[in-house]
Amino acid sequence: MNRSEKTELVSSLRGTFESTGIVVVTHYSGLTVSEITDLRSQMRAAGASFKVTKNRLTRLALEGTPYEPIGDLFTGTTAIAYSDDPVGPAKIAVDFAKKNEKLVVLGGAMGDIRLDVDAVKHLATLPSLDELRAKLVGMLNTPATRIAGVLQAPGGQVARVISAHAQQSEAA
Repeated sequence: MNRSEKTELVSSLRGTFESTGIVVVTHYSGLTVSEITDLRSQMRAAGASFKVTKNRLTRLALEGTPYEPIGDLFTGTTAIAYSDDPVGPAKIAVDFAKKNEKLVVLGGAMGDIRLDVDAVKHLATLPSLDELRAKLVGMLNTPATRIAGVLQAPGGQVARVISAHAQQSEAA
């Protein structure tokens, strides 16, 4: 990799760090290409990205960004998972690490807030942004359904009363 490619990579990573909501740092030592491809596709499906990084260049890219405090995590074979959704990358990385011990979550950050391994695992237990949106839509639709039921009930009650009165009249 020549100097201009390194400069371009650092500026690209810096742009990523400045615009993302969360960064999860992992060790991926021993993962096969197919396992990393599977992990990347899971991340992509969740709206996140997974990228193998060069430690020295990543530490350079972190300088001047809110994620600068996690620079010490970049030792060994590291990769980052990042997204605007703060739950997606954490959830995918933690779930994948449970199934495959070769992926180790080291920590991460949300803006200038550093997250240790336990914080990332706790974040992974929260519902994702899409799940929260679905719950909100469900909560908004429920009252509308109830209102429609309440508005239809008086008409049905009137019809039942008239039907009962008609049956009573016929019987007499």
